[in-house]
Amino acid sequence: MVGLPTLPDVGAAVDRVLATAQNGLEVLRFGGLDTGTEPAPFNVVETAKMFRLRRYFPETPNTGPQILLVPPMMVSANVYDVTEHNGAVSVLHRAGITPFVIDFGSPDSEEGGMERTLADHIVAVSRAIDVIIEATGKDVHLAGYSQGGMFAYQTAAFRQSKGIASVITFGSPVDVLAALPLGLPPALVVPSAELLADKVFNRLWVPGWMARAGFQLVDPVKTARSRIDFLRKLHNRDELLPREDQRRFIEAEGWVAWSGPAVAELLRQFVVHNRMMSGGFVIDGDLVSLTEITCPVLAFVGEADDIGQPQAVRGIQRAASASAVFESRVPVGHFGLVVGSTAGAHTWPTTSEWVLWQAGLGPRPPLVEEMRDELDPHGSGVSLSSRITHGIGSLADAGGGVSRELLEMANSLQRTTRAVAQESVRTVPRLFRLGQIQSGTRISLGKLMSENCKRAPDQELFLFENRVLTHSDVNTRIDNVVAGLVACGVRPGEHIGVVMDTRPSALVVVAALSRLGAVAVMLAADGDMREMLRLSDSSVVITDPVHLTEATGVCDRVLVLGGGSGGSRSISAADGTSVIDMEQIDPAEVQMPTWYRPDPGLAGDLAFILFTRSAGQLAPWPVTNHRFAQSAFGAASAAGLTDRDTVYCLPPLHHASGLLTTLGATVVGRSRIALSNGIDPDTFTAEVNRYGITVVSYTWTMMREVVRAEGFRINQHNPIRLFMGSGMPVGLWNDVMECFPRARVLEFFATADGAAILANVSANKVGSMGRPLPETNPLEVAAYDLERDRLVIDDDGFVRKAAVGEPGLLLARARHRFDTSATVLRDVFNRQDRWEVSGQLFVRDVDDDLWFLGSVANIVRTCDGPVFIPPIEAILSSMDAVDQAVAYGVGELGRQVAVAAVTLRPDHRAESLTVTQLRIALGEFAAEQRPHLIHIVDEIPLSDAYRPVAAGFANRGLPRPGSKVWYRDSEGRYRRYTRSAAATMGWSMESGAGGNAPAAGSR
Repeated sequence: MVGLPTLPDVGAAVDRVLATAQNGLEVLRFGGLDTGTEPAPFNVVETAKMFRLRRYFPETPNTGPQILLVPPMMVSANVYDVTEHNGAVSVLHRAGITPFVIDFGSPDSEEGGMERTLADHIVAVSRAIDVIIEATGKDVHLAGYSQGGMFAYQTAAFRQSKGIASVITFGSPVDVLAALPLGLPPALVVPSAELLADKVFNRLWVPGWMARAGFQLVDPVKTARSRIDFLRKLHNRDELLPREDQRRFIEAEGWVAWSGPAVAELLRQFVVHNRMMSGGFVIDGDLVSLTEITCPVLAFVGEADDIGQPQAVRGIQRAASASAVFESRVPVGHFGLVVGSTAGAHTWPTTSEWVLWQAGLGPRPPLVEEMRDELDPHGSGVSLSSRITHGIGSLADAGGGVSRELLEMANSLQRTTRAVAQESVRTVPRLFRLGQIQSGTRISLGKLMSENCKRAPDQELFLFENRVLTHSDVNTRIDNVVAGLVACGVRPGEHIGVVMDTRPSALVVVAALSRLGAVAVMLAADGDMREMLRLSDSSVVITDPVHLTEATGVCDRVLVLGGGSGGSRSISAADGTSVIDMEQIDPAEVQMPTWYRPDPGLAGDLAFILFTRSAGQLAPWPVTNHRFAQSAFGAASAAGLTDRDTVYCLPPLHHASGLLTTLGATVVGRSRIALSNGIDPDTFTAEVNRYGITVVSYTWTMMREVVRAEGFRINQHNPIRLFMGSGMPVGLWNDVMECFPRARVLEFFATADGAAILANVSANKVGSMGRPLPETNPLEVAAYDLERDRLVIDDDGFVRKAAVGEPGLLLARARHRFDTSATVLRDVFNRQDRWEVSGQLFVRDVDDDLWFLGSVANIVRTCDGPVFIPPIEAILSSMDAVDQAVAYGVGELGRQVAVAAVTLRPDHRAESLTVTQLRIALGEFAAEQRPHLIHIVDEIPLSDAYRPVAAGFANRGLPRPGSKVWYRDSEGRYRRYTRSAAATMGWSMESGAGGNAPAAGSR
């Protein structure tokens, strides 16, 4: 018998329809189903403008450890109490821990809420910690979810871990640009974030519904699936109730508004500039770095988290280098880290165990391990298996059969293309502007700073002694100093001496003189200032209190600026000297004359006067606004400076590296300028971290004070990417690269008149001066007869270009007549061309890179022919035992003796420098190109720009024979220099340059 089909259970179907309708009506009326659960009890123990501090389970004695939970800006503080049994506060309480939660409220319903900044939240968390410590007498474990975890890190750094037992975070990114949400490329996100921060969120705010929508759009497939699943099960109340509190929180109740300024600051500091990694972010006017976190850290990592991606979260290990950093991996996405069954079973019990372990009340949690910062060059740290397991993968994620090699090739091409595009966006506009400058173009330091202020007035500019000055602050100060200068009778075009330490006030003075149209004469405190003032036709000096005595000793009219204007300030004048304390001038009382026009400087106008010394003679180095722009724009382009850089300005402003390369390039790049109190290894390490230094400027041996200091240590994940300056010895260059393997050295060279500007941009040839900067004057090396001191002429009557490897004279094409101050030759290589004579000798290699041989005036002219000083100093400085080296000539021209003086590193003795080492080191030179004598000295004096000075040795004549002196024999080998050897060589042992020439024919 054939069985009849089973009839549907009509009653069950009707019951299902009725249950669906009933439950649906409840959802429509009340927003969800009544689960019968109650939130955990709490009291508000502190109420402030920014927050309310909740203490949960107030009836329980407060005897255990304390924990403060911080929510993200856009999520309700109830996120830590979403479910009755699995919620954070309940699990922590059951473990004997007292939970506190900081509630920022919803900014759209709080007085002044829409004006809240990111710093306001950090200060609020810090205040809440103080309240808990005052009430309990115990340090606090600080924990935060997502952006709340970022707040926790930032607060711990802001407080330098004071009062914080540990930091615990849940899906909180640190290295934001290493793995952006959804795998978005930084090249797309950073410009967009910058635009939103500067143009959108400074005017608008984000309502709660938009925050919710944004979170759901991160994974629209999962959101849609959850809603469909809810509708399918709407008839089955028992199946929905366990997840109903969580659903209601995500769908409606859990979201609050974001204030526009806070979002803008978040985007600018921690997305665009990624300053959680680099340091140097600003909280309540203080500079902060995560390196100042010293307490233990536990980071929960969501293995399928596409918002706080694992690679971004693990950045904390590199950023908080002074902390012991641990992690706990959880197989969930972003929200599942803190809410849901996995959070109740893994996150919060592990957090409780961690807190008890840190308090000495329990063992190390089994699910906690030391963090290993395993950088994934091809992804975010979210594995494919995790994506598929948690329902957010697709066939496209699996690669569709595309091989790993092809993917890596595509990624490499994308990264290369992006890098080229970014560099073009930065560089092309600068070089285009530089190429458009004519004699009548308005361009000056003051104008560039004014433009930057209009573009971003609230962006930081100067960082000094943990203080922050914005573009607006600095611009106001510049205008005030201009008013003071006018009150003191300074007029446009007047030459004004400046002798000041490299401090904000010094940079402001230089910019103020530029804005006024006066000429800043940059004086060196350790130089002949009286002669400098005479050569520059200056009768007024601006100084700081530190150099007041020196200034009044050389000038009758002195203006003092900087050092504050408090009651303890004492400015006095010597007899016959006029001293004006400009800090006492009220700029509001100054009547500006009708002739005053801000930033009147034209390209052809004189802007600065620096000084150089050639053949022992002091000479002025006039710098027009165009020369300044050439150096500034060229250096900014070569260094790739942007507003995401913080440049550590160490050189004195009277040196070209300080004024042109550092100050000029930094202003062009719109970078931050960090200033220091001195060159000290401990200060250097602290300020690199605190300020977030990405670029360090230097002169000569300046970095020796840091990298060769005993016990110098620095976090290898420090943010420094570049050292830029001039004059660094080859040996020191190698040491810097060894200490900072992720950075490179960008060495600049400029001729005394600024006509030629070179840079070793590729940085792959230590010691090379590189090539001309783009849009600066074209250069050529002309063949030069060193014996007759003249250019070599070819058969056609033109100057011959030097061949590869042939020493020659550097010439710069004279393209602008308005800023040419050197000797200009015409019809040099072709008809009607014009070339400036530099007086500097170079040799070109097969790659067209230039190597410096010194100036014509400083060649050591021996009986065997010319000897070049810079190559000798470079080779000797690179020897393992040598600390510093200088070379110089002694005696009459044509019969000079080439001498080199070296100091040894502290861990080497005189015996460690052998004749074999000297022979090997100098072996690449022909015998006649090597120094006649090499001697060890105790110390080589340095100028205030850290340049080794050989003049004192040259004035003392030849070194006396001894165990620390070697001479070059007739075959080019080195031997101990004894009295008998000196007699054999025919050199006088008397002091003084006049009697130290070698005997005729001696070698």
